[in-house]
Amino acid sequence: MLHFLGDLRAELGGRSGRGLGALLDRLEREQFTAPPLQALMAKLCSHTRKASQTIASLSTIVSFAGSRRNQAITLFAIPLMYTLNVALAAQRWRRVHGSVVRSWIEVIGDFEALLSFASYAHEHPDDPFPEFVDGPASFAGTELGHPLIPAARCVRNDVSIAGKTHILLVSGSNMSGKSTLLRTVGINTVLAMAGAPVRAGSLKLTQLQIGASIRINDSLHEGSSRFYAEITRLRQLFDLAGGSPPLMFLLDELLQGTNSRDRRSGAEGIVRAFVARGAIGLISTHDLALTDISGLAPGTLRNVHFQDELSNGRMTFDFKLRDGVVTKSNAMELMRSIGLEV
Repeated sequence: MLHFLGDLRAELGGRSGRGLGALLDRLEREQFTAPPLQALMAKLCSHTRKASQTIASLSTIVSFAGSRRNQAITLFAIPLMYTLNVALAAQRWRRVHGSVVRSWIEVIGDFEALLSFASYAHEHPDDPFPEFVDGPASFAGTELGHPLIPAARCVRNDVSIAGKTHILLVSGSNMSGKSTLLRTVGINTVLAMAGAPVRAGSLKLTQLQIGASIRINDSLHEGSSRFYAEITRLRQLFDLAGGSPPLMFLLDELLQGTNSRDRRSGAEGIVRAFVARGAIGLISTHDLALTDISGLAPGTLRNVHFQDELSNGRMTFDFKLRDGVVTKSNAMELMRSIGLEV
């Protein structure tokens, strides 16, 4: 009992308890007309009592628990069985109301997320809301940008995966913008599905779920190689494909952890499997052999690329997406420029 009271005081006493009560009270004073918001507010109660009132009663119990070391209380603690009665009161509160506290925290989290979206919309009035369309999985965005890149440095690109096109295969050198493009498509899809504005000139898409294999690393703790970790993630994405809504997959440096022959045959099988399940997505790669994946209907895979320029030993990028396969590589020049004898 004493351990429970100590934990209770530590977790719900002080600022955290007062903060939770204040948040609940603030929400309860609002009037909402939208049915989804009304449904959230309906969860903020326990046996007809408001959540803020219920938390206030717990705060009172917590204050009693903290007062048991008060000298005036210690004189009567044993005759009044003060500690036992406080512990029993806390147990009663937990038995009656404890099961709904998690839902209150979830409601506060939902409102915080909605407030974040509202703040984003207010601070970026030029960002439009997406337009959802019916039909097979599709994503068509103009002037797409990443919301976390400052506007002065953000280079925007058009991305279209619609009609016969199911896959964009993005080639280019390191730092040219391949991974950033995948993240840009992913985060704008998430914003769209959450009902928020998107960083784009316009965006039309069907309902989609996101599945990504980005920055997959090996693990000494789990004893798995990078390749094993990647194919495990790919299996998880494969299980999502074919579900509802359709899958938008983002595969960064597909099967980089294996040899070129297995990479080619493995990538072909993975791509065909995703397409067969109605998924769409983007794949980035350094391996130009993957730009000619066989076994797909004409137009299913579209090659796009980023370019770079090496001048005076310095590599520069314009981060503009172009059609086709990248036609040049500056890797050898770059290695020589830093003194490697290759």
